[in-house]
Amino acid sequence: MFHNLIHTRMRFVFLIVLLVLLVIIFKVFYIQVISYDKLSNLAESLWSRELPITADRGEILDRNGKKLATNITTTSLVVIPNQIKNKEDAAKKLSTILNSDFNDMLKHVSKKTSIERVHPEGRQLDYDTAQKINDLNIDGVYLVKESKRYYPYGSVLSHVLGYVGIDNQGLSGLELYYDSYLTGSNGAIKYFSDGKGNRLELSEVYEAPTSGINIELTIDLDLQLAVERELDNVMDMYNPEHAIIMAMNPKTGEILAMSSRPNFDSNNYKNYSTETINRNLPIWMTYEPGSTFKIATLSAAVNEKAVNLFEDQYYDGGSINVDGARIKCWKAGGHGQETYLQVVENSCNPGFVTLGQKLGKEKLMEYITNFGYGKKTGVDLNGESSGILFNIDKMGPVELATTSFGQGISVTPIQQVTAVSSSINGGTLYKPYIVSSMLEPETNNIIKKNEPTKVRQVISKESSELVRYALESVVANGTGKNAYIENYRVGGKTGTAQKVNEGKYMVGNYILSFIGFTPADDPEIIVYVAIDNPKGITQYGGTVSAPIAKNVLKSAINILGIKPSNDGMIRTEYTWLDTKYVLLPNVVGMSKAEAKKTLKGFNIEYSGNGETVIYQSPQANYFVKEGSAVVLMLK
Repeated sequence: MFHNLIHTRMRFVFLIVLLVLLVIIFKVFYIQVISYDKLSNLAESLWSRELPITADRGEILDRNGKKLATNITTTSLVVIPNQIKNKEDAAKKLSTILNSDFNDMLKHVSKKTSIERVHPEGRQLDYDTAQKINDLNIDGVYLVKESKRYYPYGSVLSHVLGYVGIDNQGLSGLELYYDSYLTGSNGAIKYFSDGKGNRLELSEVYEAPTSGINIELTIDLDLQLAVERELDNVMDMYNPEHAIIMAMNPKTGEILAMSSRPNFDSNNYKNYSTETINRNLPIWMTYEPGSTFKIATLSAAVNEKAVNLFEDQYYDGGSINVDGARIKCWKAGGHGQETYLQVVENSCNPGFVTLGQKLGKEKLMEYITNFGYGKKTGVDLNGESSGILFNIDKMGPVELATTSFGQGISVTPIQQVTAVSSSINGGTLYKPYIVSSMLEPETNNIIKKNEPTKVRQVISKESSELVRYALESVVANGTGKNAYIENYRVGGKTGTAQKVNEGKYMVGNYILSFIGFTPADDPEIIVYVAIDNPKGITQYGGTVSAPIAKNVLKSAINILGIKPSNDGMIRTEYTWLDTKYVLLPNVVGMSKAEAKKTLKGFNIEYSGNGETVIYQSPQANYFVKEGSAVVLMLK
């Protein structure tokens, strides 16, 4: 029995020893095989150090590949406190070069950390400052590459592009909206040190940074520069409180140009107020649209066949009474008897009130909602507003009347451009967008491409064609004559909206607007101009904003290569004050004498010798100024 007890104990001890050995073997296997990478990295982290290398942000390009936001290489100061032997001397020298506080610098070089970035005074240093620090040749003081955002055109497109902080993080505009795409992955120079932080003579490891994704916009830089020039001229001439210009392709929703005043320089955003840099007025500002909103009422009435523009008549006596409220026309005494096409041409408020009454509040508000008013368009930018519409349950006859001509409601410029685009493009509402595609930074291969997004069909193609005709007539014969361009079909609508302050309309303080497009029969571009309280001029949209829109459209004609066309063009009626244009006849093939007789009243210049005209400039069948020069090439 005693013998058996000894054997039992021996077996028990043997099992315990075997179990311990198995645990040890498993633990060694776990450490050497399963956890090797993890433990190796942890061990390496105890004696390896990294000098950071910041990645370049993705570039922002216009639709033709021109750089709107790019990067420049700067250097930044980092210190490794354990390697700095004379900390007070190092702090003194560095603070002198950086013109910073000695005590702050002493804290940096004395900090109990493996590596310390000197922030902010040591960030993004210029070349001369970096060279002075490098010449100190102090152990533990390093200069590392850092990428800095740079905007080659300064204040151009500033609210759209936005700006970045000192750590290259997007803080507004596209820089913020697409920050996750634009931000790259930082790299590092990895070296090895002993337990005291002293650098070891081992090979360094370079981990390259990865640049962010490039973004290509729908913006055309040349057109954007034209818009910026017009806005600068507006500020110089009229000193308004705000000024806005937008251009869009009405067939797709692509934003071609967008800017406002006041603006800021994205390279030096700290020099401006938060209000200025964060308010992108074309998408943020809301105000009563005035008569440009009449396009929505016109479109609804035409689509519902509530009016025949050419046959139905209205007598404008200067005002209309609605439920006891007297609503006046801008023209004292009114326009008298007029067709509804003339109601549109004359921007007659009482006439538009009757269009609203023909539709009724339910139907009018249905169209207004379908045009996208009262809600965000969804454009890929931060800070968009929704605007304000009347609650249909609280709309009485007066609210219906004022809504019909754009008073008592609130819209944003981008809502206005988007809605009018659907009225003239064949009736389709598109979602506006400003980013065309995302590109791989090394090859510029397309990673993702944005396509036009149809939201809904608002009116029929036939109704849209009639609306375009009416708006072309406004420019040829109505309040928009200052936007008329010879040999190009232009449509548009003026707007003069009285501003509201604390629930009351302000005296002599208006937002003057114009929305125009060309070619009127097949629009390629739509332009919206809004000027807030211009000084020193009679405040009408037709006199202030229409000429500005005309200048932008003329720039667009050259930049986009829009060809002239007189086919179906509505001719304007000139007054004695206007510069008159006449149709230039074709004299090619005529004799010199016949050509001279045919071109009576023109200033003829001859090129070459002979009696037969073989070429003329300008070409025939286009309108030119009376008395202008015509060059004839003779055989």
